[in-house]
Amino acid sequence: MKQVLLIDTPPLFREFLKEKLTSEKISVETLGGRRDAFAKTVSMLPDLIIIDISDTFDDLTEFCEKKRSDPNAYSIPIILTGPIPPREILTKLPAYQVIKYFNKPIKFDIFFDFIGQTLRIPLSIDTTPSIMEIHLNKNIIFIELAQGLNREKLSLLKYRLDEMIEANKLISPKIVLMISNLKLSFVDAVNLELLLSNVTFDPRIQRKNIKILSTDKFIGEFVEGHEEFRGIEVAGELSQVLRTLVNANPADNITDIISEDILRSTGDTKEGTVEMRFFSESGVFNSGNGVEKNQKLQIAIVDDDPITRKILESAFASLNSTIETFDSGARFLVAANQKVYDLVILDIFMPGISGFDILVKLQTKQYPSPIIVYSSAAQKTSVIQALSLGAKAYLVKPLKPEAIIQKALEVLNARI
Repeated sequence: MKQVLLIDTPPLFREFLKEKLTSEKISVETLGGRRDAFAKTVSMLPDLIIIDISDTFDDLTEFCEKKRSDPNAYSIPIILTGPIPPREILTKLPAYQVIKYFNKPIKFDIFFDFIGQTLRIPLSIDTTPSIMEIHLNKNIIFIELAQGLNREKLSLLKYRLDEMIEANKLISPKIVLMISNLKLSFVDAVNLELLLSNVTFDPRIQRKNIKILSTDKFIGEFVEGHEEFRGIEVAGELSQVLRTLVNANPADNITDIISEDILRSTGDTKEGTVEMRFFSESGVFNSGNGVEKNQKLQIAIVDDDPITRKILESAFASLNSTIETFDSGARFLVAANQKVYDLVILDIFMPGISGFDILVKLQTKQYPSPIIVYSSAAQKTSVIQALSLGAKAYLVKPLKPEAIIQKALEVLNARI
């Protein structure tokens, strides 16, 4: 049986790795610090060492020097995870048998594939198409699921929620689980149970503070009939879900509450250590700004105003992207039937097919591309309507190009 030694990995990260590798019949040993790492390595002689770097590289160098001097331990490969290291550290790593350094946030499909190649054991990865997005507004965590339930992402969710709660010091976090686009049946019961178990895992998340947005009959019956999830509310409308979470009075205008308290980004979300938008889905790595240098984003700009199209086209050229512009909704829908874009920038008021019409059509076909509405319409009703139809952000014209790019990066990096 292959053996892996995990050193200094954060608790939930450690437990996730241990659970995954153990399920693949790989023996896993863990060590909470690097002080005894060399002694453990020599006594165990694992097939692979995985070390997480949280802050300093000083004791890592000391461990690696000792390992290099031991003829039995020298050839054991090492995988490191952590922040982007200084260049002087990177140049030393190959001499210590460090075969891969994974910057955080980590894309786990690539991570496990590399572990499997190193151990010469192919690791199973659930490839079910699934888009999971998580974002925070004040103390409400929104989790949006589309296309399907991927067990790898469902398992990662528990870890990501813990990170978000810790990083933002949430005392009483509230959860809105948005799965209105999923239609499930009894064959999905195991995965649905895994999803809800991971959402409720953290004791800081009370079941009364978990709301599910769904009109699916099976989901409602499943939650109602499951003792473990008693207290979780399933509702069909966002306003119904949010009214209880924001402690609104019956006389309050829920549209104003959504617009002012929920839709306004608080900027509190801290970057996590895991990436839940897998490389196998998009071919795009996260390298700080969400785009790998050798990967091009496919961006669609839909606006009937030629000046706006030109400004946006020039702005998005800085993202190493391939840009397609459309002067009408009809032309864009023809293109959208043939390809999926990484991002769509959409105007609302256009001759013929409006932006609202496009959002309805894309939502009906569960089109996976994230959409940012960029419109001169500033009414709250327009904002609410666009977001309820699946838009990820709503920007009011005119804005400086850098502000639009910043919002685009937030939306792209939020996809998990």
